[in-house]
Amino acid sequence: MPLGSFDKAGSEDILRARLAAIVESSFDAIVSKDLDGTVRTWNGAAERMFGYSAEEMVGRSILTIIPTHLHDEERDLLQRLRKGERIEPFETVRQRKDGSFVTVSLTISPIRNSKGRIIGASKVARDITSAKDRERRIRLLLREVNHRVKNHYAIILSMIRQSRSEETEPAVFQKDLENRIWALSASHDLIASADWQATDLRGLVEKQIAAFHAEAFCQISGPGIALAPAAIENLGMAIHELALHSSKGGVLRSRAGTISITWALATSPAGLAFSMSWDEHPGPEGRDYQLPRSGFGAVVLKRTVPQALNAKVESAHGDGFARWRLVGPADRFLEWPRFSL
Repeated sequence: MPLGSFDKAGSEDILRARLAAIVESSFDAIVSKDLDGTVRTWNGAAERMFGYSAEEMVGRSILTIIPTHLHDEERDLLQRLRKGERIEPFETVRQRKDGSFVTVSLTISPIRNSKGRIIGASKVARDITSAKDRERRIRLLLREVNHRVKNHYAIILSMIRQSRSEETEPAVFQKDLENRIWALSASHDLIASADWQATDLRGLVEKQIAAFHAEAFCQISGPGIALAPAAIENLGMAIHELALHSSKGGVLRSRAGTISITWALATSPAGLAFSMSWDEHPGPEGRDYQLPRSGFGAVVLKRTVPQALNAKVESAHGDGFARWRLVGPADRFLEWPRFSL
């Protein structure tokens, strides 16, 4: 053999070895197939991505990893390849050996023989499932944010109307309105900081009463519960209104007496139920103390919150005590399954 021929053959062997090493070490699944869809090569990343070994897939139809409803897509691709059409990268879905699905970004290149005729195709598949999940979550969050912003506008308008009807003093009206908007914002912050998922009920209670410096007068007890966003927003408003009212005539004004804030989960004939209570004992100076009977606070405690959470409200007052209790189906309050009894 002439020396030039030997060098050329050796260079081709080295090139093939390098290409094989690149294919085998790739993090992307790289597969080659004939124009009838028969798999001819199957790299390590394809094994990891789809769960089939090379021994299982080489000689088998590529339709093995393509969901039934996408078989026509694959047949159309093969037909376009035979015609020599250029196929732009696209996103699609493939099925693993265990039956689960994986979203992939697919790049297809024709394989030609020494005469330039297309005899097959090489496919590079990149797993983009996580990226698509993130996109989907962002879209959901944007819709959720849009919904809550509109809801907050409605709540703030109601605050303005009702707060104005409660107070004739501009300074008091302004202060109450600012505090109510702050309370709504505080609940919103908890939702946002938890990535619009669940947050702990105790944290919500503590954040709302902190604005009134009420920690020394409040006894808080209840199981660890992860609240759903809607419950965070509504219970946050309720706790704020109870604390605000207390600051005007109850424990938080006289700085005497106690407030007990408790919640529980219990089984009932209708299923698991959630309950929350605010029990206030103002002491000797507050024997005639009652919960809000009119204005924005009364609307929130008697109508807005129970309607939003499909719950019922029980309220009572007597000699030296006032109670507000909310009871409803647990599935309207809890972020399943993230709670503990």
